[in-house]
Amino acid sequence: MSVKMKRLTAKDILRVRSLGRVAPSDLDALVAGLAAPVGVDYLFLVAPNDRHATVTEPQLVEKREREGSIVWVYETDESLATDWASGQLGSLAIARSDYAEIEYQGFGAYRSPTPRDTAGAKPDWMRARANFGADFRSTRQLMKSLELNTVCEEAGCPNISECWADRTATFMILGERCTRACGFCLVDTRKPQDLDLDEPRRVADAVSTLGLEHAVITSVARDDLVDGGAGGFVATINAVRAKNPHTSVEVLIPDCKGDPTSLATLFSARPDVLNHNLETVLRLQHEARSLASYARSLAVLARARFAGLRTKSGIIVGLGETMAEVKGAVADLRAVGVEVLTIGQYLQPSARHLRVARWWTPEEFSEIGAYAESLGFSHVESGPLVRSSYHAKRAVTKIEVSAVL
Repeated sequence: MSVKMKRLTAKDILRVRSLGRVAPSDLDALVAGLAAPVGVDYLFLVAPNDRHATVTEPQLVEKREREGSIVWVYETDESLATDWASGQLGSLAIARSDYAEIEYQGFGAYRSPTPRDTAGAKPDWMRARANFGADFRSTRQLMKSLELNTVCEEAGCPNISECWADRTATFMILGERCTRACGFCLVDTRKPQDLDLDEPRRVADAVSTLGLEHAVITSVARDDLVDGGAGGFVATINAVRAKNPHTSVEVLIPDCKGDPTSLATLFSARPDVLNHNLETVLRLQHEARSLASYARSLAVLARARFAGLRTKSGIIVGLGETMAEVKGAVADLRAVGVEVLTIGQYLQPSARHLRVARWWTPEEFSEIGAYAESLGFSHVESGPLVRSSYHAKRAVTKIEVSAVL
């Protein structure tokens, strides 16, 4: 099917995203939740979910118009996506003059090789100042005494001494073993343990002992559980609030395999902030996290936003992405309503993980941060040592102040 798009003004932008195979429920949530700015259209190219299907011509799956922008979804084979990547327009009969800018990002076979062994020694700006004083030691002892896991330790966060010295930590629930093996992550990937039903109480006790105004809770991926771990989040959120009624709660969640019921269960606990990380640009998704997907992560965030939650996401750079790709990912996150954004430098946690392709400079982080702020994010943390939970309380405070104003 060949469809002639409307004639647009010179200010209009077309963002083309070749997403590969996308689960129907993820695609529905993404399209329904997309709220691009006026003058920005989206064209999603998706592969048939039937791997044996042959698509000889692009098929229009959906067209949705909303407040000055259009979302197009075409089912197509790989050749059309290649045409878009190379600047051709395939059989959609769209003239380049229809848009002032066409921005393409692709997934899968079209990703260019990631540079290897090019980063060199760690630059000075990547060296965090260590503080292993009394407050750090007492926080570590508390976690050990309550037999709690923290992402600070399990993921090798470079800011652990700063945060623990400030008596803050990100609690990691549902065990310390993940069912996925993402190329950037240090967390253990052996067979998961049984759920610890007393864990929510101990997390609540730690929040109380530390006197936290804002608690951050994350987890490993638990694809072995029917609900993907959603029930564990609900139990922990409820336990923290029962013992600490004045503490705000932020959760950094896995995708729960995109299951709408599991996600709805988690959303029903009404965390003050719901974070789900996009992690990297579309082109590098398979290489960085082969069991997740760009479209699914955007769909999770769109669902959370539709449920009335404040949403947050994060991106790491240094895997071989370009500035244009990072800005494209940032724009996609804003288009699904994300309010808080974190962007930081990837650090290779071990020899078996993805190598650092290059070190992004502080000036480049400033450029990304300024771009994100221009799109309307309520709070942006963009810097070499930034991680998902970095200055998390500051972000919540800023959102609350913005809401009042």
